[in-house]
Amino acid sequence: MLKSLYIIISIRKGLIMPSTNDYLEYVLELLNEIEYVSYKKMMGEYLLYSDGLLFGGIYDNRFLIKKTDSNSNKGLEEEIPYPSAKPMYLIDSENPREIKELVLNACKDLSK
Repeated sequence: MLKSLYIIISIRKGLIMPSTNDYLEYVLELLNEIEYVSYKKMMGEYLLYSDGLLFGGIYDNRFLIKKTDSNSNKGLEEEIPYPSAKPMYLIDSENPREIKELVLNACKDLSK
């Protein structure tokens, strides 16, 4: 409850901006080589799934994936998606094949 209240207050004060539909469409285009990608909108942000498995999200127009062992040596920058959340990896590549490898690695680790 407190986290939700913090986010609502932060949005009203302009500290946190919800992610845009345009950015969602851009990320989905980058993910087009991965089968069964879906998303759910939640509190102004987007959760990203591959075949029903949550692998990342879009937070403040940043494309982030969950930290996993397979991607720990890829030199990815860590970002916090929202206050009190665990760090995730920022995806700043525009190469769909590279992104596919990162997402599939994460999904493989997360499904264990």
